Amino acid sequence: MKPRLITLLAGLSLMIPATFASLGVPTLLTPLPGVVVISTFLLGVPAVFVPSLLFFAWHPALFKGSAKFPKRTYGLFSLLVVLTVVWFIISWKWGVQFQGAKYTIVACVINVVWIFGLGVVLWRYRSQASFNSNLAIHWVIFLWLSWWAFPYLGELP
Repeated sequence: MKPRLITLLAGLSLMIPATFASLGVPTLLTPLPGVVVISTFLLGVPAVFVPSLLFFAWHPALFKGSAKFPKRTYGLFSLLVVLTVVWFIISWKWGVQFQGAKYTIVACVINVVWIFGLGVVLWRYRSQASFNSNLAIHWVIFLWLSWWAFPYLGELP
């Protein structure tokens, strides 16, 4: 398959977790991630396209089959790690109060696993760039954003 089609399908597949993540109340399968929740408040149903659009906009060279890994992705990952820590510090009390301690702890652990896994992958492939690894790493980062990053903790509106 051509890189353009593979990249398009990978990006569009991010709508699946975004769709499930925007349904109902926070659960372990649908944690209502911040990117999707905020987009839903602003855009309504079209918010499920936001993770895909962010993926396409972040590294458009993937459509051309680029193996070059943008250094800004390391900055994005670092920023997301810091913001995740801040998110859980600020939201912890509300998560325990409204979703329960078990859910809040599990959500935190799941995010730690995502961060650790992404960190290992970014470290491992830092010098072994290929189109496949480039696409996979970026897809997993945006999968995290569209499914588990910044889960909704607190009272639902």
